[in-house]
Amino acid sequence: MRHFDFAPLYRATVGFDQIADMMDRVLANDVSQQTYPPYNIEKTADDAYRISIAVAGFSDRDLSVEVKEQALVVSAKKAEDEGNRTYLHRGIATRAFERRFHLADHVRVVGAIHEDGMLHIDLAREIPEALKPRQIEIAKPTRAIAKDVVDADKVN
Repeated sequence: MRHFDFAPLYRATVGFDQIADMMDRVLANDVSQQTYPPYNIEKTADDAYRISIAVAGFSDRDLSVEVKEQALVVSAKKAEDEGNRTYLHRGIATRAFERRFHLADHVRVVGAIHEDGMLHIDLAREIPEALKPRQIEIAKPTRAIAKDVVDADKVN
């Protein structure tokens, strides 16, 4: 229903491809988008973040965390039950999932920890020295030295 064509933006701009791609992703997200598993994103310091995903019922072997093409991809596939179990009620969802998080420029994954049914992924933003703000010294103008200046009266 809501389809916008951003092709004119690609022709009229240089270096802003990320903005158009981001708008495409946002508009392509459906309201009925998957909400499993639930997650939190928190800011732990000025340049540090943590994504916490509820992964109850999954072991470390079932989980996969990888970074590819500026995206953090967290996926899980539960191994089949070896035992022959009969459930009266099955309320713990252990279905396979894949959750993607788009990473901003200069954000890298520091590590991941799986404890107490939660998968914690730590992120850090590391801005290169060349992109950090720096103070430019303002130089004073150099004055002409008096002996190099020729007086007009002496020339004629």
